[in-house]
Amino acid sequence: MEYCQTSLLVLQPTPFCNIDCTYCYLPHRSSKKRLTFELAEIIFKKLIAFPTIGESVTIVWHAGEPMVLSVSYYERMFELIRAIAPPHLNIRHSIQTNGTLISEAWCDLIKKWNVNIGVSIDGPRELHDLYRKQRNGTGSFDRAYEGLRMLQRAGISFHVISVLTVESMAQPEKMLDFYVENQIRYICFNVEEQEGANAKSKLVSCETADAMYRSFLQRFLDLAVQRQRPVLVREVEQCMGMIEAHGTPVRNEQNEPFRIISLDCDGNLSTFSPELLGIEHEAYGSFCFGNLARDSFEEIAARVHESRLYADIRAGVRQCADTCAYYGLCGGGAPSNKIFENGSAATTETVHCRTFKRSVDVVLDIIERLPPDLAQAANHSRAGAPPLGMWPG
Repeated sequence: MEYCQTSLLVLQPTPFCNIDCTYCYLPHRSSKKRLTFELAEIIFKKLIAFPTIGESVTIVWHAGEPMVLSVSYYERMFELIRAIAPPHLNIRHSIQTNGTLISEAWCDLIKKWNVNIGVSIDGPRELHDLYRKQRNGTGSFDRAYEGLRMLQRAGISFHVISVLTVESMAQPEKMLDFYVENQIRYICFNVEEQEGANAKSKLVSCETADAMYRSFLQRFLDLAVQRQRPVLVREVEQCMGMIEAHGTPVRNEQNEPFRIISLDCDGNLSTFSPELLGIEHEAYGSFCFGNLARDSFEEIAARVHESRLYADIRAGVRQCADTCAYYGLCGGGAPSNKIFENGSAATTETVHCRTFKRSVDVVLDIIERLPPDLAQAANHSRAGAPPLGMWPG
């Protein structure tokens, strides 16, 4: 059996998080378990032998707050992985952090290992602190903002993930001003989603969510163009890439086994959408397909291919291909969104789908209206953007 190459490893060093975001999907974020070095050695020896591992792979340390573990922990972990990996394998480390624990020691590690960094910050204080709270109930903005500034003072490039909520989508001017005033150049917008422990989302229950998102993105980008502000938005970059590659078959990595491999701190393995790691669902049970401390790739692969989940994912992709005019740009949506919004992966449209469609519409509209000189400047600016694989999902 042939497999696609793994492009992304999502590794959970610990499920624990030092803050408690209202919309977080992770169910075990109070657990202080951690990935041990002994288990990590077993995991990576097996992973690197997987037939899906090619010449390059990105490891994202995520699924909890990675920085609650020490700098010395990662120094040792990175050394361990480098010692195990064959010389031809190019490994890029990435950390997605809430920013509240960034220190000079962290900055030194990031620069030494050329770690790709993403900081989760939801805009200005009044919007960020609505949902991204510390465990005592107070807002986390001040600590996250100081972490962001520390990265800037150290000369470290980073991207920002902002979760768009009903409140922030009503204020595109304020959001743009925040990024521009703080010299934040690379921005990723995640809409608040109904997933895992976040059983309810205002956007899922909002009938005008897609119109609200389109209005936000349209106004945000129009202002950026009018003011000639150098901001790069992941959603625009992805849409531009897809539009430029129109006619080339789209490969949605969330719908293909082992394109994304997710591992928790106990060695349990999941694939498809990273958000499925550590989650259980009444229709599917656990999304764990095996444990690398005891199971071979062949055993895990057999469970994946025989699973109801994979059958439903393929059925959902076929439905998307038959019914959605945007399928050629998307490749069938995200299984996690379908499962937690619609109850099954064998379904089609979700809030994420609708916002993706609006992103395409807005980008096409802007391309048509953009003066030639600004279009050339935009293309020059895009040339300095992180590769699409570096933008987190």
